[in-house]
Amino acid sequence: MNEPRYNLIVIGSGAAGITAAIVAAREGKSVLLLEKLSHISAKLKATGGGRCNLTNTLSNEDFMQAFGRDGRFMQDALASFDNKALVAFMDEIGVATHAPDGFRIFPTSHSSATIIEALTQEMHRVGVNVITQQRVERLLLVGEHIDGVKTQDKHYFCDNVIVATGGLGYPVLGAEGDGYKLAEELGHKVTELSPAMMPLKTKETWVANCRADTIPKVELRVNLKKHKKLRAKGDLIFTKSGIRGPVVLDFAREVTPLLKKYQEVPLLLKLTKLKNEEEILQHFKKSAQKNPSYTILQLVKTLLPDALSLEICKMAAIDTTLTYKKLSGKKREKLIQLLAWTPITINGHDGFRLAMITRGGIRLKEIDPKTMQSRLIKGLYFCGEVMNLDGPCGGYNLQWSFASGYLAGKLH
Repeated sequence: MNEPRYNLIVIGSGAAGITAAIVAAREGKSVLLLEKLSHISAKLKATGGGRCNLTNTLSNEDFMQAFGRDGRFMQDALASFDNKALVAFMDEIGVATHAPDGFRIFPTSHSSATIIEALTQEMHRVGVNVITQQRVERLLLVGEHIDGVKTQDKHYFCDNVIVATGGLGYPVLGAEGDGYKLAEELGHKVTELSPAMMPLKTKETWVANCRADTIPKVELRVNLKKHKKLRAKGDLIFTKSGIRGPVVLDFAREVTPLLKKYQEVPLLLKLTKLKNEEEILQHFKKSAQKNPSYTILQLVKTLLPDALSLEICKMAAIDTTLTYKKLSGKKREKLIQLLAWTPITINGHDGFRLAMITRGGIRLKEIDPKTMQSRLIKGLYFCGEVMNLDGPCGGYNLQWSFASGYLAGKLH
């Protein structure tokens, strides 16, 4: 029996691909969704540690700004399907949501399984044909128009294809960059790809002694002449071999490309809540007057956790048993400098193995932002992470996946 010709074939079963398939099927299109793994939505299941931070409460304008200079590319997709529309869509398919911190929006179950089950049921309801264990190896053309796809053992024919294969992060969940290869074979350009949203390794070994605490509202900045504008702020955690935490996951997207270029990337960390060296000096003076018997270590502990305080004192080569008055001017100056901006050197990461997001992708100039259709090949669309657009933690990337999937599924 011959396979039917479909209006649309979607490659990939993440948030973007499933949304595109549902939207197209709701509008009466015949839709086939192909997934190379034995089950759908492997990466979506793992998102946010399985809690699935769907989106956030930002306005579209602020949301786009968080993506940097290319954020404006999302304007049409967000106009079609913003955070309010996503929440309404989830409610429609039976998923209640809330924003417990007033910013990040989760399913009330705090389980990605809830999302996947609801999306699966909706695909079934609207007639999306889902076939797993089908790796798409090539896109088929007639002239400059899509005609179908070739998998490892079959040809499927269609009028339109949506590539929603994601990036390179977490290969154990099926991410292998298939979409980049498919696009390049048809003439699309793929930008340099770097792992993002991941822990970072440091040259310094003292970090291993400071693993017990989360340091709130740390400011990070790159200490390279050409890149001093790169900075971020948020909670930081020291690890056995480096740093992690929300601020590091966000900042990794800036650091990993620099590592390729420089091998090492010096950072400065503002670990205390005090603004500058003068405020730290005044804090010490007041604390020492109030508690004249306090050692230097005890004074530093008024600003930072115990283990971190000890490491900062070691860096300044200070006898921690001395009181503030007995500390020499040079030692005091060195200590205050280190407390104001603590240097640390990033020298590695775990590559795409632990990267939640890929920085880079199919060039945005080759995609029409009003439709998500290729400017080179008729009937070819892209959505989600496969494109050169990535954002910080906090529901940004999932919202972009849903919004771009929604717009692509319209098949304008």
